Amino acid sequence: MHRPSRRPGTDLARTTTRLLLGLPALCALAGPAAAHNVTPGDAGYIQEIWGVHLIPFLYLGAKHMVTGYDHILFLLGVVFFLYRMNQVALYVSLFAIGHSTTMLLGVWFGWGIDAYLIDAIIGLSVAYKAADNLGLFKQWFGVQPNVKAATLIFGLFHGTGLATKILDYQISPDGLLPNLLAFNVGVEIGQILALAAILIAMGWWRRSPKFLGQAYAVNVVMIVIGVMLTAWQLVGYYENA
Repeated sequence: MHRPSRRPGTDLARTTTRLLLGLPALCALAGPAAAHNVTPGDAGYIQEIWGVHLIPFLYLGAKHMVTGYDHILFLLGVVFFLYRMNQVALYVSLFAIGHSTTMLLGVWFGWGIDAYLIDAIIGLSVAYKAADNLGLFKQWFGVQPNVKAATLIFGLFHGTGLATKILDYQISPDGLLPNLLAFNVGVEIGQILALAAILIAMGWWRRSPKFLGQAYAVNVVMIVIGVMLTAWQLVGYYENA
């Protein structure tokens, strides 16, 4: 993986400043759209149906992934400096395995974690991956965490967050397993669609001579966003404790 070197420069400073100035607007948009949020219409549908409904759950799974900004940010961090498709496939598969495992098992066995706490960890995963992209762990602590293990572990947390939200809506046990499997297939379809859009955009962006400087700035902003999301969820946890 190619990481940008930290270097001063007018373009880098300008890019970083612009992105940081846009954070208040981003947070204002993120505020009402909590991670793993389910729209009122979808929540009502989940609560009211009985039996097997494969296509609707397939759609809901894909919709969740495509509109889940926490997943998209983490996925962006994972593939940011992956240039070979076999590397992309490996890391995305690790994330998918982790996500699918805890989502399916969490709902099936009724495992749940406080939504604020799990979403705080998910916010932290975004900051962690961006910091890893910049090589900060090696720079600050002299160690490089295992990227594959971290991707799998954070995938487990992302799946737990979704399972917690589904459990909150008390999905019917009638047809539960096939509906969950359809939902999970939908999540993977949504992930493929989101990944395709990210890779197309990254392929175009990487051709810019300013990519490395801008990549540094974007990962700095992702760290800030992840920390802010984590803090926001922890405040919610203590206010509702």
